[in-house]
Amino acid sequence: MSLADSRRTIDTIWRMESAKLIAGLTRMVRDVGLAEDLAHDALVVALERWPETGIPDKPGAWLMTTAKRRAIDYLRRNKLRDRKYEELSRNIDLYTEEDNERAAAEGEVGDDLLRLIFMTCHPKLSQEARVALTLRLLCGLTTEEIARSFLAAEATVAQRIVRAKKTLSAEKVPFEVPEGEDLRERMSSVLEVIYLMFNEGYSATAGDRWTRPLLCQEALRLGRVLAEIVPDEPEAHGLVALLEIQSSRLKARIGPEGEPILLMDQNRAQWDRLLIRRGLAALERCRKLGRPLGPYALQAAIAACHAQAPAAADTDWVRIAALYEALSRITPSPIVELNKAVAISMAFGPEFALQIVDELISVPALQDYHLFPSVRGDLLAKLGRHKEAQAEFERAASMTRNARERELMQNRAAECEAQAAIGGD
Repeated sequence: MSLADSRRTIDTIWRMESAKLIAGLTRMVRDVGLAEDLAHDALVVALERWPETGIPDKPGAWLMTTAKRRAIDYLRRNKLRDRKYEELSRNIDLYTEEDNERAAAEGEVGDDLLRLIFMTCHPKLSQEARVALTLRLLCGLTTEEIARSFLAAEATVAQRIVRAKKTLSAEKVPFEVPEGEDLRERMSSVLEVIYLMFNEGYSATAGDRWTRPLLCQEALRLGRVLAEIVPDEPEAHGLVALLEIQSSRLKARIGPEGEPILLMDQNRAQWDRLLIRRGLAALERCRKLGRPLGPYALQAAIAACHAQAPAAADTDWVRIAALYEALSRITPSPIVELNKAVAISMAFGPEFALQIVDELISVPALQDYHLFPSVRGDLLAKLGRHKEAQAEFERAASMTRNARERELMQNRAAECEAQAAIGGD
């Protein structure tokens, strides 16, 4: 294996294992900033050794063992919490490959991930800081990628993350799933974090792959666990419903060469019917609680419209447009308006939708959002304005950091160029 191939493999392993690594280390050292540093120390060692020795059979266990040794060395060297160190030496063995398998089977690492989410969603932190820090730790996103998902400045997000880690350390926030009022106080942030974690897996911000299925699976698993912890919280069931239904489409979203396949072009026979049934059941549990549908439940209802349509042509776009209108009233945002415009285009025609989109042109939050020119390009193409559509798709391609999505936008631009040449547009 070449050095470049080895580095790419290590990067993939890191993306898969880093959240579990940081969660396990946080349980050990009770400091999320220190845990992240120790995890990166283990990564540096791997980058130095693995190109020469080869990738271990169980790289996650190797990284955990290396990081835990560094943690114990750190505690010993700085003479911190001598009593704690003695306890660690007696009671916490280093992870072996067998230990890692057993922990995974028993759900131990998963529990640590949920505790980590609740820890980083502590009310001492602002809502924005909670979400940014958790995306950093659980999804392995860079500050630049998080800034793009927030539609915010990179420097602002970086400052939030640094301040958040310092606050958690200074306040000695416990590494646990809280109870009672403390749990309810953090619920909205925890739901948002799991939602954004899934979204990053569903449409990766950057890289050579359009999706990160393992991240979607982990977000769905955490959502299911959370819904069991708070069975009377409608939005927990709404979120699970949304993630179940969206997960059902993962295999159909990727072609044989890894290329993206958009919703209307997907082979619906490949959709996972079991996940759809689970999602619809979760949505029904949410409705039975008798409260108005919240943002996650409304998005789940939209996803259900797609899931229940036997073919793309059977989709109830009028209902979807109405659901987006309801969503825009309880959580108004330019992204919701953009999605509503797509639904209106399908229900009532692209002319009406383009009017809505053009009203959003000057919205600051959409200036660097690549899906805005993509949607506008699609509407222009449907109206036969192919040269204008080509320019929008080219702009979208220049803005995205995902290689697969860039190829998709470039292909759409080329199609519009060809149509313009044929039609004299």
